Amino acid sequence: MYSLIEFIRETYQTNKFIPLHAPTFPGNEQTYVAETIESTFVSSVGRFVNEFERKIEDFTKSPKAVATSSGTSALHTALYMAGVKSGDLVITQALTFVATCNTLYHMGAEPVFVDVSTRSLGLSPIAVQAYLEEYAVVDELGLCTHKETGQIIKAIMPMHTFGHPVELDELKLICQQWNLILIEDAAESLGSFYKNKHTGTLGNFAALSFNGNKIITTGGGGMLLANDIVNGDRAKHITTTAKVSHPYEFYHDEAGFNYRMPNLNAALGCAQMESLPLFIEQKRTLAKHYQTFFEKSDLEFVTEPDYATSNYWLNAVICPDLRYRNEILKATNDAGVMTRPVWQLMHRLPMFKDAMRGPLTNSELIESHLINLPSFPTNLESTYA
Repeated sequence: MYSLIEFIRETYQTNKFIPLHAPTFPGNEQTYVAETIESTFVSSVGRFVNEFERKIEDFTKSPKAVATSSGTSALHTALYMAGVKSGDLVITQALTFVATCNTLYHMGAEPVFVDVSTRSLGLSPIAVQAYLEEYAVVDELGLCTHKETGQIIKAIMPMHTFGHPVELDELKLICQQWNLILIEDAAESLGSFYKNKHTGTLGNFAALSFNGNKIITTGGGGMLLANDIVNGDRAKHITTTAKVSHPYEFYHDEAGFNYRMPNLNAALGCAQMESLPLFIEQKRTLAKHYQTFFEKSDLEFVTEPDYATSNYWLNAVICPDLRYRNEILKATNDAGVMTRPVWQLMHRLPMFKDAMRGPLTNSELIESHLINLPSFPTNLESTYA
């Protein structure tokens, strides 16, 4: 483990504290933010908000992108747009960041936890299909309902764990079979592609995050992706308090959200987008660097699925057992090299302890064996194809 510490320090060429992830600002960040301040349009009105949305649309090939105040607000809006209501069930993974489930809680909906795939670390189509076959039925109205409770199962919401895309084609087929809506929690996967299609563009709706620890940051912010312009326009309307455009009158035609991204944050995002291809290249080079190092160890480096191109947002290794995992976590953090275990599974948290769930064998194994490693971009020599 001490050789791992030395390897990471040599990789980042520093003896100072090494965080798990940190933003880098190599381009026009200060220029664009200063321009925003000078314009006085620092809130949700200003040219950078629309420009940032266009940049995300161009990069992801999404029909419509809507900038929001956080990834959580983008996901909340996606659920709202999908028609998820109080009492509905949404199938998702227990191996996720808590925001995925918090959005359901605030909708009054309930998560159903299904296992993940060891191939992607994200929601397993096999586990989803098995759960539905055992517990669900499509009724005479075409609604997917839970056999025991009668609740409507409205959607499937996978999360692209650490930027690695889930098996989207298989999940889409399940959605078609069971009349479900596919919502992608793509918070961590900007720059990741599933069979040459950007994550977040295969479902009905998706959410990106631009928190300070993501591959690009706006300080705080997110983006909703919609599968068509009509849905996207409606999402933009409800995230701006559902205000009807007028030169001076204030009229709102429905209850909306105040979820729009401030122009100040969007300015930072526009500058970060200019460096996104470089960040992706650097992070993929870093991942290959780690992979080569771990080839001669008893730790298994987590690689992208064979159907995907990942942004490697967070690099990870699988340890042989829990004891070894804990020893590495303590040694690295004591040495000023930040490593982290994966999130505690959602059903272990008090607010989701009673949620319905299927077998979580893979999720529990990953929870007790996985470690995340420092993953922010660095200027390694790109010697890998």
